[in-house]
Amino acid sequence: MTSTKYIFVTGGVSSSLGKGIIAASLAKLLQARGYRVTIQKLDPYINVDPGTLNPYEHGECYVTDDGAETDLDLGHYERFLNTPTSQANNVTTGKIYQSVIEKERRGEFLGKTVQVIPHITNEIKERIQILGKSGDYDIVITEIGGTVGDIESLPYIESVRQLKWELGDDNALVIHLTLIPYLSAAGELKTKPTQHSVKTLMESGIRADILVCRTEHELNQELKNKLALFCNVQKEAVIQSIDASTIYDVPNMMLDEGLDVITLQKLKLSNTTAPNLEHWNAFLKRHKNPKAEVTIGLIGKYVELQDSYKSIIESFIHAGAENEVKVNVRSIHSEHIDASNISEALKGLNGILVAPGFGERGIEGKIEAVRYARENKLPFLGICLGMQMAVIEYSRNVLGLQNANSIEMNPETPDPVINLMEDQKNITDMGGTMRLGSWECSLVKGSKVYEVYGKETIDERHRHRYEYNNAYREQLEAAGLATTGVNPKTGLVEIIEIPEHPFFVGVQYHPEYKSTVANPHPLFVSFVNAAHQHSK
Repeated sequence: MTSTKYIFVTGGVSSSLGKGIIAASLAKLLQARGYRVTIQKLDPYINVDPGTLNPYEHGECYVTDDGAETDLDLGHYERFLNTPTSQANNVTTGKIYQSVIEKERRGEFLGKTVQVIPHITNEIKERIQILGKSGDYDIVITEIGGTVGDIESLPYIESVRQLKWELGDDNALVIHLTLIPYLSAAGELKTKPTQHSVKTLMESGIRADILVCRTEHELNQELKNKLALFCNVQKEAVIQSIDASTIYDVPNMMLDEGLDVITLQKLKLSNTTAPNLEHWNAFLKRHKNPKAEVTIGLIGKYVELQDSYKSIIESFIHAGAENEVKVNVRSIHSEHIDASNISEALKGLNGILVAPGFGERGIEGKIEAVRYARENKLPFLGICLGMQMAVIEYSRNVLGLQNANSIEMNPETPDPVINLMEDQKNITDMGGTMRLGSWECSLVKGSKVYEVYGKETIDERHRHRYEYNNAYREQLEAAGLATTGVNPKTGLVEIIEIPEHPFFVGVQYHPEYKSTVANPHPLFVSFVNAAHQHSK
C-alpha cells in the first residue's frame, strides 16, 4: 500500500483556466498544514521539452536547478511552495515516447508489439509515481495539460484511470477545473458546458471527485446544488473559483471555499491543523498597500506576450512587496527603439531591465537602451542576453571597438566580445545543448553584487549558449567595466557592473527563476530599491 497520496488536476470546457494556479494554491494550503507536497505537470505536446519552443508559442521556458527546460507552470509551483522542482516535475508526450522507443530498441519488451496500452500508459504511470516513491512527499499533485476530450491527452487520462483504480479511492482523487460561462444576453450563468465536460471525463472511466468552477460571477447555492446533482459530486465538493485581482489571492480564496478540507477528507488525511499562512498574508498586505510607485521599462523582443517574461514580472511583484513599492512594468519592444527616439521611448522610467532572448532581431534597440541607462545614470539590470548587450555597448562606445558584437548576431565580427564556448562549436542539435541549470559563482568582495547577496559564493540558474569572451576582459576592466562574478571552475564571467553608476549590473544567469513569495530575489529587491531612490 502506498503512503503517498495522489491528486490529479484536469481541465474542461476551455484551455487557460488556470489549472497551474489552482494546483499551486491547493499545494500551498496543504503545505501550510504541515504536509510535504510537490506538483508535476504532464504536457501532451510531442516536443521533448519547451526548450526549442518559441516564446510566442508557449510563453517562457522555465529552468530548474538540475537543468531541465520546463513549462512555465513549474515557475508558479516554485513561487508558491518555495521548494525547488526538478526534471521529474515536467513530463511531455515527447519524453514518454522517446523513452518507450529507446526501451524497445534495447529489446526490453522481449519482442512484444509496442502499443499505447500498456506500454505508453505504463511509462506515464511510472513518471507520475517517481516523485511519490522518493519518500520525500506525502502528497503529489499532477496537473494534466490540455482539455479533457483532446485527442493528445487521452493516454494521460487513461493512465489516471488505471492509477486511481490501482491505488484506491483513499489514495488518489481527481479535481476537475471547468468554466461556468455567463451569458450577458440572458443575464445568467450556464452549467451545461461543465455537465458535458464531466460527462466526457466519465466516458473515459473517470469520475471527478471535486469540481472547481472558474467564474466571473458568484455561484449561488442553488447553482452549486445543481452542479453537484448533475455532475455526481458532493455539494461541498463544488468549489467556486472567481476571478481574482492577483494570483496570490487564490490560496486564500480556496481556503474560504474549503478546497483543502474536502481534499483531505477524501484522502482520509487529518485536517485538524489550521493552515499557517502568516508569511503569505504579510506579503499580500505589503503587495496591496504600497507606499510608493516606480516605473521600470522591460526592454524585450517578445513583449506582445506577457507570459514570455512571466518569471521576471512575478519577481518584480515579490521585490516590490519587499520594498513596499508598486512596480509598474512598461513593456518596450526593442525593435521599435533607436538613437533617434530613445529618450522619448524611455521617458519617465526609474530603471530599465534588458531581458533575455535569442537571435539578432531587436538587438540594436537593446544596445541603445543600455547606452541610455549608462549615460543617464538610470538603474540598469541586464539578464543573460541583456548582460551580453551591456558588454557589446561598452566595447563599442567606451573602448571604441565600433564593430564589437556577439558571434550569435554576426559570425564575422572582428571583435567577438561575446563568443561560443569551445565545446559548443560543433553542436547541431538545439535541444538541451546550452549551459543549463544551477552553476556556482564567486563574487568580488566590495562589489555591488557582493553587497546585494551578502556572501561570497552563490548558485544561480543558467540558460544560454554564448559567453563573455575572456580575451577582452583586461581591456574592458581597464576601461571601467568591472567583472564582479566568475564561475570558479570554468573562469567564465557571470557578472559585470559599473562601480561609479548608481546601479548598473549585468548577469549571465537568470535570477528571476529563483524568486519566490517567501524569498524575493535579492538582485530584484536591490534593483527595485535603486529605482525607488531614482524616483525620489
